[in-house]
Amino acid sequence: MPIPSRENLYNRANLLAILTIFFNLAEGLVSVWLGVSDETLTLFAFGVDSFVEVISAVGVWHMVRRLRQSPDNEDSDRFEKQALRITGVAFCLLAAGLIMTASWNIYHQHKPETTFWGIVVGAVSIICMGILVHYKGNTGRQLGSGAILADAACSRVCMYLGIVLMLASIGYELTGVGLLDSVGSIVIALFSIKEGKEALQKANGLSCCCGRTCRQPGIGQTIPSVIRNKE
Repeated sequence: MPIPSRENLYNRANLLAILTIFFNLAEGLVSVWLGVSDETLTLFAFGVDSFVEVISAVGVWHMVRRLRQSPDNEDSDRFEKQALRITGVAFCLLAAGLIMTASWNIYHQHKPETTFWGIVVGAVSIICMGILVHYKGNTGRQLGSGAILADAACSRVCMYLGIVLMLASIGYELTGVGLLDSVGSIVIALFSIKEGKEALQKANGLSCCCGRTCRQPGIGQTIPSVIRNKE
């Protein structure tokens, strides 16, 4: 199979970034609405997390457009750094709110009406994010872009959150133990803290998102072997 041209690869990367934005937006709207309707904290948390991911995805879309013009410069520009700072702060605020709400629910032994839709949304998210991870990883490797590979790693984290949502939802449907819904939201909060910290680090030029170190201050951008191996 012939290798696509760089122009075609950047077109693909741009399309993947746009799909990520619209998928996260739709996922957030559906999850928040159903989470409020069914009083399911894990599903609601998942939806708010998706909204925060939209901000990050817009930054990635801008990054892809910039890389097309200057492929040798993967350092974040002002717009991307601002998007990362907003994303980082939003994740930290989300985590604080989730932990407080989950603690209140545990104390009052709150139970959701149903977590059926959490199973459905989680399954759809796992499938769609898995597809995005695959194509983002292939595109990043073919372009030799550490930034796009790091974005694929971030999408993989979103897939893990879908797994958390689905497991917590299945657990409640099988057992009726309301604690599982609160525990699921706390796990999402912990992921949010990690993502928020990494977004702020990347905004300060310390690392790529999702824990993939790509550069150090004063040193050119490179693709670490760990990305090549794991992607």
